[in-house]
Amino acid sequence: MLGTGFRTGSPNWLDLGSPDTDAAARFYGAVFGWSFVSAGPEAGGYGFFQLDGKTVAALGPLTDEGAASAWMVHFMSPDIQATAQAVKDGGGRVRMEPMDVMGEGWLAQFTDPQGAEFASWQPGRTAGLELTSAENSLVWVELHVPDPVAALSFYSGPFGWRHEEMETPGMTYRVLSLTEGDKQQTSFGGIAPQGEGAGGGSAMVPRWVPYFHVSDVDATVSAVEGNGGAVLMPAADVPDVGRIAWASDPAGAVFALLKPNPQM
Repeated sequence: MLGTGFRTGSPNWLDLGSPDTDAAARFYGAVFGWSFVSAGPEAGGYGFFQLDGKTVAALGPLTDEGAASAWMVHFMSPDIQATAQAVKDGGGRVRMEPMDVMGEGWLAQFTDPQGAEFASWQPGRTAGLELTSAENSLVWVELHVPDPVAALSFYSGPFGWRHEEMETPGMTYRVLSLTEGDKQQTSFGGIAPQGEGAGGGSAMVPRWVPYFHVSDVDATVSAVEGNGGAVLMPAADVPDVGRIAWASDPAGAVFALLKPNPQM
């Protein structure tokens, strides 16, 4: 599960681009109990989702014309220029070149060769999220792409991730872990074949999906629906994993819910 002792390749930041940040703040406040704190007038409407005073995610307005609302997973980089070069070398695209974010850190945004968007954060004054794996915070990230094997090859370039294959009904799931340390203890996410498993469907696009830890998946699903969101995959038990569901907020940003198996 995720922690906040970030190392190369760790998911260390998560933000939501929304066409209506006020509506998004209300929705996630109702679903997860988050409060929204503005980063200030110079931040262009960007700010932080907090839980008990700790940052669990961030929120900002969409800036690119035609952009769709989505969650963006960021991975820790100790050298963001080198990460950007590795993305290019692996056939990915740099959507936003590395930039200094007011001394808080360096940010760059990328698209992998199969079309999934992601970002990297090189810590400055801000290391990353202040709370993960607790209830109502980020606990897992998952990539859905047509070719998981090709994805593993690409992401090993910038981040050096390792993986373990896990056979599940109808597909092979690949559990990701950091380049050093115990594989299980440093696992943080997985890769699934696009259109299969959780949140499947032929209309699904390649993407990274954040999972949020909740104590009651069914109650949270009801809160999603009651506040204008949609359920993409109803709550279901997954052996050895826990109870999960997929949802989208009123603007269409996709996320997932997980009540982990206590043995995880």
